[in-house]
Amino acid sequence: MPEAPLSRWQRGGERNLGYGEHFARLVAAGEDVDGEARLADTLLPRHGRVLDAGSGMGRVAAALLRRGHRVVATEPDPRLREQSQRTYPDLAVLPHDVLGLTDDALAAAGAPDAFDLVVCVGNVIVFVAEGTEVAVLRRLGELLAPGGRLLVGFHLQDGPETARRLPPDVFAAEAAEAGLRVDHRFGGYDLRPVDDRYAVWLLSAATG
Repeated sequence: MPEAPLSRWQRGGERNLGYGEHFARLVAAGEDVDGEARLADTLLPRHGRVLDAGSGMGRVAAALLRRGHRVVATEPDPRLREQSQRTYPDLAVLPHDVLGLTDDALAAAGAPDAFDLVVCVGNVIVFVAEGTEVAVLRRLGELLAPGGRLLVGFHLQDGPETARRLPPDVFAAEAAEAGLRVDHRFGGYDLRPVDDRYAVWLLSAATG
């Protein structure tokens, strides 16, 4: 069986360390790091089922857990999982990437097999391995419960050095190929108007 291609995040190596260090400083200083979680919370029913795909150092998943949701967090980078465990010890984090988040893996973790909301923010979608972009979106769509939605956010400009540069029209085409429909696009998690710096997307199943 051929080895899975390295993700763009893995190719970044030591250049990725600034992400965790940056948010560690913000959390230690008591800064507001819950912007994505506040929006996600409005998209969920009470005690909703939410998947944080690429949970990083855990800040979004932990904030949603505090709000009473049933949260499944998954993060393949062991250094970020360790940081998450230190910072948010009540948050369990699975070690899978999106394509490794199979039905069997979810069942083994005692997790739901479908979610009211899948969160994929913080540039996760532009760090997946080259050639897997549509497959990743398709798998995220498969994990949506009926009526469920997918929240995605990434930089259009001034993003991380090793991340993919992903124009909005290309992302929309890949989402459509993956069986997803673009319901809304915004310029930030505060729902500000569209701009050319950052994109926040709400997607749902095209046939849902």
